[in-house]
Amino acid sequence: MFAFLVKRILAGSMIIILVSMMVYTLFFYGPQHPGLELCRRDNHGRCGPTSPKLYDYEEKLGYHNAIYTEYGKWAKGLVAERTITIGATEYKCPAPCLGLSYRDRTLVTEQFKDKFPVTLSLAVGASFLYLAIGVSVGVLAARRRGTVADKMLVSSTLVFSSIPYYLVALISMLVLTISTSVFPKVEYISPFDNPLQWVSGLLLVWLVLGLFGSTSYTRYSRGSMVEALSEDYVRTAKAKGLPARTVVIKHALRSALVPVVTIFGIDVAFLLSGTVFTEKIFQLEGIGKWGVEATVIKDLPVVQATSLMLAVCVVVGNILVDIVYSFLDPRVRLA
Repeated sequence: MFAFLVKRILAGSMIIILVSMMVYTLFFYGPQHPGLELCRRDNHGRCGPTSPKLYDYEEKLGYHNAIYTEYGKWAKGLVAERTITIGATEYKCPAPCLGLSYRDRTLVTEQFKDKFPVTLSLAVGASFLYLAIGVSVGVLAARRRGTVADKMLVSSTLVFSSIPYYLVALISMLVLTISTSVFPKVEYISPFDNPLQWVSGLLLVWLVLGLFGSTSYTRYSRGSMVEALSEDYVRTAKAKGLPARTVVIKHALRSALVPVVTIFGIDVAFLLSGTVFTEKIFQLEGIGKWGVEATVIKDLPVVQATSLMLAVCVVVGNILVDIVYSFLDPRVRLA
C-alpha cells in the first residue's frame, strides 16, 4: 500500500511540474503584447504597441529574456522571496509568489487567500449534496429497477439536467431571494466568525449546485448498483440470509461506488478551481469570478494563477481518486 501511494504521489508531482511549465509557456508566448494593458493603466491610456514605454515595461517584466530563465525565477519564487519590477517601482513578493496583479499591484497570493475560502465553502457544501442526494436516489432506483418509482426518478433527473444550469441558478436567485425572500440573502461569512450565518448565507447556493449536480450521480450510481446487484457475490450474500440492508450497503454499494468516485474527484477539482456561473450570478467573490474578471482586463498573473490552480486541482483530484480506489477495490493496489 505504501509503495502504491508513493508511486501515485511521485507521478502526480511530475505532472504538476509539467503542467506548470505548459501554463507558463502559454502565457509567456501567447499574448502579443503582454505588458500593454499594464502600460496603459500607468500612463492613462497613452501607450501603444509601438511605444518605447511598452518596450521598457516588457523588458523589466522579463518578456525579452529566455523563457527558461524566467520560469526558473517564477518557480524559485514559490519557495523563496523574489523582487518584481513594474515600471520604475520594485515590489517584494514573499514565497509562495504567484506574481503581482496588473490591476492594483497587489500580490496574487494575497488575493488568492481572500478568494479561495469562498470557493472552498461552495465546493464543500455542493460535493456533500452530490453524494448524499445522488447516490441515495440512485441506490433507491436500482433496488426498485423497472418499477414506476424507478422510471419516475430516472426521467426526472434527465428532465432537470436538460435545463441549462445558469438558468436554474438565475431563476432561483430571482424567485427565492429577491422576489419572495424564502431564503436569506446570499453572502459569504467565514465559518470561523459565525457558523450559522455561513450556512444560511450559502444554503441556496449549495442546494442549487447540489441538486443540479446530483442528477448525474443518480444515473451513475443507479447503473453501477444494477450491475453490482446482479453479481454472484451479491447473490451469495442473499443466499446466506443476510439482511437486505447489509447486502446493499456492505457488498453491492462498495463495488458500485468505483465509477462514482471517478466523476466525484473531477467534479470536486472543478468546484475548487471556481464555479464561474455560480459566483457571477450570486455575486460571490470566489476563484471563478476572479479569474473571469482578470481575463476581461488581461490581468495575466491572475489568469495564469487560476489556470494553474485548475490544473493542480485536477491532478490532485485524480491522485486522491486512485487512493480511494485502492480501498474500494484491493485489486487496484496489486495492479
